[in-house]
Amino acid sequence: MKRKIETHHYAARLNDDFLQCAVYDSDQANARLIGVEYVISEKVFKTFPQEEKQLWHSHAFEIKEGLWVNPGVPEVIQKQELKGLASTYGKFWCTWQFDQGDVLPMGPPSLMMSPQKEDPGRIPDPSIQKRDAYYGISTPNMSKSRADIKDPESLDPNADRWRQTGKGWHVKLVDVLMALG
Repeated sequence: MKRKIETHHYAARLNDDFLQCAVYDSDQANARLIGVEYVISEKVFKTFPQEEKQLWHSHAFEIKEGLWVNPGVPEVIQKQELKGLASTYGKFWCTWQFDQGDVLPMGPPSLMMSPQKEDPGRIPDPSIQKRDAYYGISTPNMSKSRADIKDPESLDPNADRWRQTGKGWHVKLVDVLMALG
């Protein structure tokens, strides 16, 4: 759980309760497609069994702290969308471990978590400062601007599993018989 990668999500809203995001490693023309994240409303999340909930992470912290940004969109405009996203949950499968030197998508996917206040989910200040300088934004100012975004009624204890257990998930490939016909 020591990996921290910069991600750029390109989202499509399928309905009020569900977004799907293509996730890239940058916003440049040569960006690599590194995974997919599904974002669901708290309402949908509450219908999931406990086993499924453990695969999802909350978004409240990264939104309220100014870590979730929409570059080029004025804060006053993006804040309206973010108010509705603060209570959502995401499941992000990283299919290309570019940060570990893979030049192509190889091996099983990794289930990623969202930034959080405590380690190992904390994003190092130099990474935030680099991003802020690149986009001409201020994370501290965005955090202040978002202070009035309501926290979710409660964060489900089954989400952000690593916070309770100190453990993540690892995908193991297992041979299974194919059901043909």
